[in-house]
Amino acid sequence: MRVAEFDREQVLRSAMYEFMSKGFNKTSMQDLKKATGLHPGSIYCAFENKRGLLLAALAHYAEERAQEFNAIFAAQTNVMDGLQSYFAMVVDECASEEIKDCLLQKALSELSKQDDEVEQMIRDTLNTWKLGLLAQLCKAQQNGEISAEADCDFLADYLVMGIYGLRTFAHTKPEKTLLSKMAQQLLCTLHA
Repeated sequence: MRVAEFDREQVLRSAMYEFMSKGFNKTSMQDLKKATGLHPGSIYCAFENKRGLLLAALAHYAEERAQEFNAIFAAQTNVMDGLQSYFAMVVDECASEEIKDCLLQKALSELSKQDDEVEQMIRDTLNTWKLGLLAQLCKAQQNGEISAEADCDFLADYLVMGIYGLRTFAHTKPEKTLLSKMAQQLLCTLHA
């Protein structure tokens, strides 16, 4: 049997956008063929099925987002500047004409209680993201950027909830200035 040759990263990125755009259930194999350039047989050979491609796309998405997150904070001199940059990126994504959804959010909304493995993978990824925020908030606390009494664990959960709220609210097509104000309000709570 011949092994399919393709750019796995490009295929996963194309599949990610297709799943974000239409959701898992509404994305057909024809949609995936068009998006990835792979024939269904190649998709089945490489990923077993559409669900396998979703799992691989979720893993790729989590890795890409973690790299972006780390790069944003590495480029800043302090945590609060990193959070400002991170939230500015989220607002830019929400205000764009392109897909506003996070693949994790889309898959969780659609497949929650239907696919335990997908749900667990999303929970694990969200927890990793939360732990990244928590590490930054603890660093900010150590540096005196936020109060020594702040509950960093709660604040990390709060920021995750706020980002998901922004992404959901963005579907109502608010002005970018309103999204920016909302993001700033989330960040202001860190100083309360």
